[in-house]
Amino acid sequence: MKKTLIANWKENPKNEKMAIALFRAATKVRQLDNIQTIICPPFIYLEKIAGIAQSLHKKNHPLLGAQDVFWEDKGAYTGEVGPAMLKKLGVKYVIVGHSERRQWLNETDSMINKKIKAALDAGLHIILCVGESAVVRKKGIVASERFVKSQLVKDLKGISFDKKTSSQLMVAYEPIWAIGTGRSSTPKEAALMISYIKKTLTSHFAFRNFKVLYGGSVNNKNVDSYIQCNEIDGALVGGASLKAETWKAMVGKRT
Repeated sequence: MKKTLIANWKENPKNEKMAIALFRAATKVRQLDNIQTIICPPFIYLEKIAGIAQSLHKKNHPLLGAQDVFWEDKGAYTGEVGPAMLKKLGVKYVIVGHSERRQWLNETDSMINKKIKAALDAGLHIILCVGESAVVRKKGIVASERFVKSQLVKDLKGISFDKKTSSQLMVAYEPIWAIGTGRSSTPKEAALMISYIKKTLTSHFAFRNFKVLYGGSVNNKNVDSYIQCNEIDGALVGGASLKAETWKAMVGKRT
């Protein structure tokens, strides 16, 4: 199974010219054969970048993702972008439930659940983010597991999964205490939680074909230590994906 590396650009870069240059640089990387990449720019750059992506015919070229999605295709929902809009652009993946949206925009598990259902109905693939805060982590691994399981159960509530549907889901484990701090969960710690997530998805939802990634201060210096773990199917990358040379070092042929 190929490892997946996802570039989450967040609210970056500052203009379209820079976004295009960054995406073009990503397409020129002599990518590792066992790596699939997904680039998730801000909404404002998606249409232009989608046009570039659709013109590519390279093996293993980056796929296109969005950083969020709304649960309705149209209507009086100021500022929102629906799954049908993204689908028409050529977007294949959507990040749902990122910790920053949960924290800063008060996004609830109920909202996330509706977004997942709508995105799946539109044929989009889901990158569902879950993870515990420092407060929860300090209570121990059992508390952390209980918290993450609760997120999974609530976020995926009422969704009927078959072999095809479960292949549309990726889960990104984000230890919130590691995001943007420069501190990362060790590969061993991450692998243990990811193993627990896989066990939960298999036992609670009867999943058989899915990936669980790690996200938390991943960069070119530590990425190999994560993706070389059998339990970890890839990584969700933030700041390190915004530098062309750093991204190339993460996903490209090792010299």
